[in-house]
Amino acid sequence: MAYNFLPYDEEQLYLLPASIVEWVKDDSLARFVGETVDLLDRRGQLKGFYEGYRKDGWGHPAYHPRMLVKVLVYGYSVGVTSSRKLAAACENDVALRYLTANQQPDFRTISAFRKEHLSALNELFEQVLGLCKEAGLVKLGRVALDGRKVAGNASLDQNRDEAWFREEARKLVAEAERVDAEEDERYGKERRGDELPKGLRRREERGKRLEAALDRIEEKKRQAAVKQERKIEKRRTEEEKTGRKARGRKPKDPETAALEAAKKTKANVTDPESRIMKTRRGWVQGFNGQAAAECDNQVIVAQDVTQEENDVRQLGPMLKRCEEQAGGRPSEVLADAGYWSEENAKLESAETELFIATKKDWKERQAMREAPPPRGRIPNGLSARERMERKLLTKRGREAYKQRGSTIEAVFGQMVMRGLVQFKLRGLKKVRAEWSLWCTTHNLLKLWRSGWRAGQAVE
Repeated sequence: MAYNFLPYDEEQLYLLPASIVEWVKDDSLARFVGETVDLLDRRGQLKGFYEGYRKDGWGHPAYHPRMLVKVLVYGYSVGVTSSRKLAAACENDVALRYLTANQQPDFRTISAFRKEHLSALNELFEQVLGLCKEAGLVKLGRVALDGRKVAGNASLDQNRDEAWFREEARKLVAEAERVDAEEDERYGKERRGDELPKGLRRREERGKRLEAALDRIEEKKRQAAVKQERKIEKRRTEEEKTGRKARGRKPKDPETAALEAAKKTKANVTDPESRIMKTRRGWVQGFNGQAAAECDNQVIVAQDVTQEENDVRQLGPMLKRCEEQAGGRPSEVLADAGYWSEENAKLESAETELFIATKKDWKERQAMREAPPPRGRIPNGLSARERMERKLLTKRGREAYKQRGSTIEAVFGQMVMRGLVQFKLRGLKKVRAEWSLWCTTHNLLKLWRSGWRAGQAVE
């Protein structure tokens, strides 16, 4: 008896639609991305991407910036962020062939476009957030805030101390002097020569990184010296006030404190602006991405990137970012113990109520399970910490804080599922633009799944 298989012939001829538009379904993500970017362009909101192009028509024709925006947005939406993989997908992926109108930009073109339009990529987040507002997805009610440590494009084992950087800088100077002497002998002291020495660009870039790393170490030394001076001044003031010598060990002089800080401080050779960050899975060399999301639908209403290893100083800046990016402050903010401090508690206002855990998340949940809700009026004389702990144990506090983990941690989880494991770009400015693109595409996916379409927008 013969096998019963479907016909299989690689040379079979097909009558496919002549238009690439017909290859993509009306409700597909590719169609949605194309229509949304077109809408933003018609509104003049993509003008930042047009900067750098000649307006007189001269020169070799360039790829349309609107098309390249679609490539980046669609790529980050489906987790394809490498410029090489995006270039390959423009040949092999039907969705990207539709978005590029069968054009095939080189990976260098895609990479350069992303690096050259950092400000425009940051603005794109606010523009897509504006569309979420139009769709009724942004209410600025209850918002969950958290930070995620993301590995940068740098290795953890490339951190070095001040002595190493100064020795490398000395080697670079010696190498430059050697090359200058060779050129003088070859071309004469008054002539430059027709070409740059081989490897000069690489040495210049390495020199800039070494300089940036040394600047970071010097800044740490300066901060340590200032801190020590304040400590000495505080001790001196106390002694003058009390008329007797202060108890405890006498503070070290600022210069000694600065030198000790320099010994402890290390900087990364590959990306001096990245920092060593502690995560649940260990240590990474990277950045701290901050995001605040609506609890109702997980739309991100504020985002930023910081070099700070913890979140304690990010509450105020993120409230400000929410005002700048979403147009106002949320009525409630939920945050874990990483944001707790007496100073942060003072940021609560009539406009924005804060629910900040004062201890680790598992301890907070345990307290909510075991401790009964407090009753009666708030006792007098409670500290800011005690007042916050009491509020979180109330029925309203418990109900609010439960939404924190299921909101912002879910947002980060969705980004990781799409491929957010490591940033592709280096330097704080570039990483900010890349994080913004991740947050933009997160919101775009929420907008797509809500059923909103660009045709519904009022232009």
